[in-house]
Parts: sequence; structure tokens; C-alpha cells
Amino acid sequence: METKRWNVTINESMDKDAIEEAAALLRSGETVAFPTETVYGLGADATNENAVAKIFTAKGRPQDNPLIAHVATKEQLKRLVDSIPPYAEKLMDLFSPGPITYILPTNGTCAENVTAGLSTVGVRIPDHPVARELLKTCDIPIAAPSANVSGKPSPTLADHVWEDLQGKISGLLDGGATGVGVESTVLDCTQVIPIILRPGGVTKEQLEEVVGTVIVDPSLANKNEKPKAPGMKYRHYSPEVPMWLVKGSVEKIQQLINDEREKGKKIGVLASSQTSAKLEVEDTYPLGDNIHEIATHLYDGLRKYKQGDVDLIICEAFSDSGIGQAVMNRLQKAATEYIVEGI
Repeated sequence: METKRWNVTINESMDKDAIEEAAALLRSGETVAFPTETVYGLGADATNENAVAKIFTAKGRPQDNPLIAHVATKEQLKRLVDSIPPYAEKLMDLFSPGPITYILPTNGTCAENVTAGLSTVGVRIPDHPVARELLKTCDIPIAAPSANVSGKPSPTLADHVWEDLQGKISGLLDGGATGVGVESTVLDCTQVIPIILRPGGVTKEQLEEVVGTVIVDPSLANKNEKPKAPGMKYRHYSPEVPMWLVKGSVEKIQQLINDEREKGKKIGVLASSQTSAKLEVEDTYPLGDNIHEIATHLYDGLRKYKQGDVDLIICEAFSDSGIGQAVMNRLQKAATEYIVEGI
């Protein structure tokens, strides 16, 4: 399959011909990758079961893993669900468009392989000009998980998508780097109190400022609990080589680097800019000065080190407050070992 790639300049004209061509492919049942404010998504018509099946084939994604439907407006969102509780309406007014997905009772409009046979559907309104223009032009809900091979780090650049899916999908809208860097927050809005099923771009603290109490799904802390959210059931975000996640001092990280180098291993390091500057190591990827920059660069960092480049990645652990909860959630899923200083 030939994958067509369009470079979209984000301006008032927005390369309408490219957007219309991509929308026509989606309406005809094909798959197109496009940027959102979180990561690149791989889209297909959410009402067309055969089209949605192409997403699973291209990604190698398990069929029992539900997908998120993307829409341009709140009115389009309402066409996919049976009901919306008042607190969810309030959150939509404040955070949508934005990096938040609402789990709501499905009305059956979305294909069964979008919902994985569940009575609910995840829906969000992305806040990226290319995504918004594409969704408005299509005027159909678009199912779109991250546009990567299942299990690999999510794509935050069009080149990441190209590396994984060229020849497996019909099109790729290149809108440059994404902003938030980690996926949307998934919020179960079917209960009296909302439940965070996946931490993401909208933090627990932000949600609680609006609706009061918000519960965090027990499966986020307990691996024995069955996850309920898209992207949380199977192992994800894995780099090509083993990665150790290290919670401890710069000295602890340096000690591990030295120990592993003495064994003849080539080491790559992912850390904050401040920590990177203090380490004596040949190959490091400074993720940024603060947790928001770290979130933005996280997946690019996880993709940096290839087999043959290094034998082991050592990654600094970060605070899990705010968006750090999403960063640490992804890193713990990606890590082959989690080392805590003193344990």
C-alpha cells in the first residue's frame, strides 16, 4: 500500500486541498494518521466496522482494546451517546476542545469494534488546528488510537508515524510536533463521581477544581486490577532496548551508569536537563527543564535509542504530581525494571 504524506502548514488557509483529500479517504473507509495536541492518531470512520478493522491490522492492536472516537464539536459528541451527566457537561465547557476523553453510555452509532462490545464509548474533542479542520471537513466521528505499532512509544512527530506505519496506512497529515506529548486523560463519566481511568493532559487537580471529588481507578496503582480504559490493558510505550526507571539521587543514577559500563554495556540516559548536566555519560537525551517539557519530549526520548546504539536505557523518575502522574504512568509501563533508592 502506498502511504500519501501531506505537509500541512498551520495557518488560515490550512492547506484545504490536503485536508479535503485526507477527509475523502476517511469517508471512503481508509485510514489516515493526523496530529492532535497530545500525540498523532490513526483515524478511520468510527461508524464503519470494516474501516475500523484496518486500524487494528495496521497497528497490530488486540481487537478487545477499545478505541476513542474523535469529533469536532460538542454537538457531534452528543450524537454518539445516550446521556451526559451535568458534571461532564461542566467539564466539557472548560476542557474541551482539549486533552480529555469522556467515557459515556454509547447509543450504538459507533461500530462495535470501536467500543470492543462495551456499553460505553470514549469520545473527545481534540484541540489541534489540523485535527479540528479534518474532523469538520469529514463531518463523521473518527476512531483514532495512537498512530504507532502497538506496544511501541506513541508518536509525537510525523516521522515517528512514518517509521512505524509507512505502507500500512493510506495517508499521513504532517502537522509538525504535537504539544502535550502524552495522551488524553480518560475519565469515566458513567458514575456519580468521575473516575480517572488513564492520567493524561488534564490533571486530577484541574478536574477537582471544577467538580470536587475525583477518584483514580485502582488499576493504575494495582497491577492485579483489570484496566478499563483504552491504551491501558496491554503493555505499551516500550523502547527497543531494556530500560531501568530509577527513583533516586543523581549520585545513585551515576553509580548505576558506572556499574553497567564496567560490565561492558553501552548506556543511554533519559533525564531532566538539570540531571543530564550533572551526569558523566556519553549519550544522554535531556528531556527538558520542567515536567511539562518532559511530557512533551518523553516519547521522542523513548524512541531515540535503537538496538545496536545502546544496551540499556537508564531513565530518571519524576514527581507524580500534576501531569507528572501521566509521565510516570507511561514510564512505569515502559520500564523493564523500577529501581527505588534504598530498596
